[in-house]
Amino acid sequence: MSSQNVSQLIRLYYSLTAELGRLFPKRSFTPDGHVVESFCEALAAQRFDLELLPASSKIHNARTRDKAMLVQVKSVQGETIALRSDQVPQHLLVMKLSAEGVAEVIYNGPGVMAYSTQGKQPSNGPRTIRLNTLRKIQVSSQDQLPLSEL
Repeated sequence: MSSQNVSQLIRLYYSLTAELGRLFPKRSFTPDGHVVESFCEALAAQRFDLELLPASSKIHNARTRDKAMLVQVKSVQGETIALRSDQVPQHLLVMKLSAEGVAEVIYNGPGVMAYSTQGKQPSNGPRTIRLNTLRKIQVSSQDQLPLSEL
């Protein structure tokens, strides 16, 4: 299945949930965190030629096909993301999924660079970071995962 087909299927899913919302305005059909996470992982696997690890793997949820690098794919729909300083991935991909099902890559680089922006982690869990903070991090092209040739 091509990357274009995966993107089209996700946009169709969002279109269907929007239509259901119009038919039943007292109900929410917005995809939840797990669905959005799975969508972004599938898109990342296609776009960056990654092999997905089993669901609910700790810290990393994908790796490069040559197994040289472990990757954490994080998905968001809002403007912040939660990062835990005790779970720094080797490489981090942050993707934002729009209400129409279109994914934007916010960050593609070493996990340590993104996690170093978060400061001290609060004792009650992860610290939230604004996506604009991640967008401003200068990551060299050799430290980014290349797009797949598909």
